[in-house]
Amino acid sequence: MEQKLKQVLLNVIEDVIKTGEPVGSQRLVEEYGMEVSSATIRNWFAELEELGYLTQPYTSSGRLPTEKGYQLYVDELMPKRSATKKDCQAIEDISSAEHDFETRIKESAKCIAAAVDNAVIIGLHKDDTFYTGLTHLFAQPEFAEMKNVINLGALLDSLDEMIGRVKRQDFIEPTIMLGSQCPFGSMCGSVMVTLGEGVFFAILGPVRMDYPYAKALLVNLKNNLK
Repeated sequence: MEQKLKQVLLNVIEDVIKTGEPVGSQRLVEEYGMEVSSATIRNWFAELEELGYLTQPYTSSGRLPTEKGYQLYVDELMPKRSATKKDCQAIEDISSAEHDFETRIKESAKCIAAAVDNAVIIGLHKDDTFYTGLTHLFAQPEFAEMKNVINLGALLDSLDEMIGRVKRQDFIEPTIMLGSQCPFGSMCGSVMVTLGEGVFFAILGPVRMDYPYAKALLVNLKNNLK
């Protein structure tokens, strides 16, 4: 793919991550300083649609990334980010507290769920599971449709069994799975890592979740939580 198309796709995805709304050509010109006309960007939109990376949800609306578009973003375009000093300090404080491992990991989950405004799911020992942040997750625009809430709720009803299957893999480094590859359902994205004592830890959000920041938090957590 030409670099100009990759840049357009990157800008669209990062804007959708922030707003949850389709992106129009004029917004790219105004917000991202693209030194071309809106008409040129619309032509590039059309090329990206033909390649399967963007879609137009409604006539005369802006564009949204497809699953294929998000996957290219994760594989090639995603910038590396660092967690904020505040979030790093919060994780470090929890990790170094004089509590048992399970308490520290649950407190870390609550902290991270608040930081990413999404949910965290943990697979502990003996098929025990813990989750937090569903209020954050269900407040996202994607879950304004009740069918999406019901679909995810059905998955959570069988969470222990599903986590048991996922835990058979060892996610040594934070691993991103989205859409059809996400074990929590095609409307979701996740960043997963295996922590000490074989604990499965996943950040769960909509497909448009902020993967760079979620990954940065899990790198920090893995480095601190021993």
